[in-house]
Amino acid sequence: MTVTIYHNPKCATSRKVLELIRARTDDIEVVDYLRTPPSAAELVRLVAGLGTGARSLLRRKGTPYDAMGLDDPQLSEAALIDAMAREPILIERPVVVSPKGTRICRPVETVHELL
Repeated sequence: MTVTIYHNPKCATSRKVLELIRARTDDIEVVDYLRTPPSAAELVRLVAGLGTGARSLLRRKGTPYDAMGLDDPQLSEAALIDAMAREPILIERPVVVSPKGTRICRPVETVHELL
């Protein structure tokens, strides 16, 4: 069972989630999404897996969210995906994908649903 984590090593929550995954499996793909940003197509797949829309994948704190006007409710899913593809810091973290589903693992304990 491969588990993929979209990880920011500077984030304490992301590090804790990665530690929990490593305690359960060695079959892990760690994507440092700030160094290797996901493509728009990959973001579309993540959003589809979440089943909640692109807005739920957006991170506001410590990002250019406000400066980019991303709180505008008129923005389309495609526009939000494009913003995250251009500025990966906008992607909430950590996102974990396993055969059991896709989740933003905040709080940390959410990862247990996927393992």
